[in-house]
Amino acid sequence: MVTAVRYLGPNWYASVMGTAALATAGAALGVGGGVHELLVGVWALSLLQLLALLAARALHWAHHPDQARAHLLDPAMAPFYGCLSMALLAVGGGTLALGRDWIGEPAAVALDAVLFVAGTAVGLAAAVAVPYLMAVRHRVEPGQATPVWLLPLVAPMVAAALGLRLVPHLPAGQPRETLLLACFAMFGLSLLATLLMLPLVFARLVTGGPLPLALTPTLFLVLGPLGQSTTAVGAFADVAPGVVPAPYDGGFGLLAVLYGVPVMGFALLWLALAVSHLARARRQGMRFAMTWWAFTFPVGTCVTGAAALGRHTGLAVYDWLAVGLYGLLVIGWVAAASGTVRGLLGGALLAGPRPVPAGPLPVTGRTAPDAVR
Repeated sequence: MVTAVRYLGPNWYASVMGTAALATAGAALGVGGGVHELLVGVWALSLLQLLALLAARALHWAHHPDQARAHLLDPAMAPFYGCLSMALLAVGGGTLALGRDWIGEPAAVALDAVLFVAGTAVGLAAAVAVPYLMAVRHRVEPGQATPVWLLPLVAPMVAAALGLRLVPHLPAGQPRETLLLACFAMFGLSLLATLLMLPLVFARLVTGGPLPLALTPTLFLVLGPLGQSTTAVGAFADVAPGVVPAPYDGGFGLLAVLYGVPVMGFALLWLALAVSHLARARRQGMRFAMTWWAFTFPVGTCVTGAAALGRHTGLAVYDWLAVGLYGLLVIGWVAAASGTVRGLLGGALLAGPRPVPAGPLPVTGRTAPDAVR
């Protein structure tokens, strides 16, 4: 077991995020009956995945500190530390939405609080540490930009959206308002940081040509900050009445529509662009890599964002959009999960890096073998 985890990178937390998103996005559709019970089971699976990966990564750090440090100093792998934060937060958010049916509400609130605090702390640390390392240690160049760079910057947005679920469980008055405004501050932190980074990613795509085949699925990561921010403003509008004074409570309701509608429009544009690049990559022989988990969590945020717009606009088109996007999420999760299981059974995903071929590297940027296996 100790040897098997040597090359287990932080990118594996994306599988936890994807499974949790499958559960919580389904819950956002308001389904009941047997489907709801199935979603509770999916959430339980994400919790088991999280516990197993936390244990495996602890072994990784304890027995392979050289490889762990190498991951931090690798510009292609270090951004995945944002996935640890989002895995904690995603499972925690599902605890109140679904897990309480299994463990009861008091235990669900306690578990969500623990995971929220831990995930937020890790996310804020990653949002500072990873860009710092990129600036002073990684020596990256514009041609190396990929959507993976967004991962540590999106984590505070996930904390902002999911932390709001704890607001009603705090004492009325300043405790509730403090948490809500703290989440709003993280919303702004993540949004502005994403607006700084996204132009680098788009410029790299336009001027440098398509991403390497194994990295093509990461284009879906851009949907993460778009869908999650739309989800967040909808959640602010849901929670703000009675927590913040007028007229600010009504302002959150305006923000949910005036921000959410255009951002969801851009998300759909980017989704079409990402699907087009994906179709091209498949025609050129793209094979399974752990980057396929990018098909899951980002699309899940668009499901919850569309569902939020359906609540606040009253338009059925957004409800149908949420259902359609959830269908894409299911397809993406099945593809990523089946590929991961096959890779684990075959031993390829936990094997060491493949030898680098002799000759010049492509100009499309650096790819870490650990990140895409």
